[in-house]
Amino acid sequence: MAFEGKHVHAVIMAGGTGSSMLWPCSRKRNPKQFIDLFGEGTMIASAVSRVGERIPPEKTCVVTSLQGREMMERTLPGFPRENILVEPVARDTAPCIALATAFIKKRDPDAVTIILPADLLILDEEAFWKILEAGVGIAGDRKSIVTIGITPDRPEPAYGYIQTDRVRRADCLPPDSDISLYSVRAFAEKPDRTTAQEFLDSGDFYWNSGIFIWHLDVISRELERSMPDLHQDLQVIYDALGTEREREVLEDVYSWNHPVSIDSGVMERAENVCMLAGDFGWVDLGSWDEVVKMKGARTVPAGDPGVLVQIEAANNFVVKPQKKVVAVVGLDDIIVVDTQDALLVCRRGQAHNVRKVVDTLRREGFEDYL
Repeated sequence: MAFEGKHVHAVIMAGGTGSSMLWPCSRKRNPKQFIDLFGEGTMIASAVSRVGERIPPEKTCVVTSLQGREMMERTLPGFPRENILVEPVARDTAPCIALATAFIKKRDPDAVTIILPADLLILDEEAFWKILEAGVGIAGDRKSIVTIGITPDRPEPAYGYIQTDRVRRADCLPPDSDISLYSVRAFAEKPDRTTAQEFLDSGDFYWNSGIFIWHLDVISRELERSMPDLHQDLQVIYDALGTEREREVLEDVYSWNHPVSIDSGVMERAENVCMLAGDFGWVDLGSWDEVVKMKGARTVPAGDPGVLVQIEAANNFVVKPQKKVVAVVGLDDIIVVDTQDALLVCRRGQAHNVRKVVDTLRREGFEDYL
């Protein structure tokens, strides 16, 4: 294992309540990190398996909801139950990370922590771990927050961005290393398409992977400086963990916390953030278009080939229940997602508009379908 003997812990963030972009498969009752898109296992199962290759389960925690914990216990019974942290309500990534920080600090105050979203697809895991090892080495100096940026290949408005400054050197990187380390100038929220093209043209913007690496001392210091109220909450949670008051304190703290992302709450104000440029086949499975790009025109679930009929039709992607016939006639380049109580038909390249479907259903009171 790459981190054997080191104080390295992993946090997998799996607290989302359902992605509107992957409706109708992703719902409140079955968020995207707990669905099996390709018949190859859920996203959370893939994330746990990936982390487990280098970091033991006792040093890995998952932050999720009560429903998420129940689903994990059912589908991943071998994962340590005590390492499943339950948020009373989702409050975005800053409170999620504060909870995980308190939990790890209780066990290992000298930990370097890798923060990972649950819903990522990594195509080149060897390159992925090479970048993370470099990040752990840099974060171990207790001076810097390390984030991972992805070289963009298109002006993508669905992603956040990181603007870099000068190239930096790190003593932990060998002189002939092909890993690039930059100072971070700014974090940018999801832009419109025109602004995204400007980011791409500038050459100094990267996609924000949502992956962070830091020593507990560093993130605690930055929380205290940028979000003093949340830092105080972190201490309250730390004191309550493992006691009879733990659940009561968590519910109390989360009742007054406001949703804040770690980017806007901490990263945009942090004093020393650096970025490693990572090209390891990072894919954010945030929309059906991204799913189609990964799997091409095919039918999901696999192994059920005889029940999709296409007549004068091509390049279509179909998700359907097994043993159900779906026929596509005279249509090319469409996405069909069929579930028990909902049907989505969408042209490829237009999947970003699925969010508007969800917004319409919510606005008109059809919450049962969300």
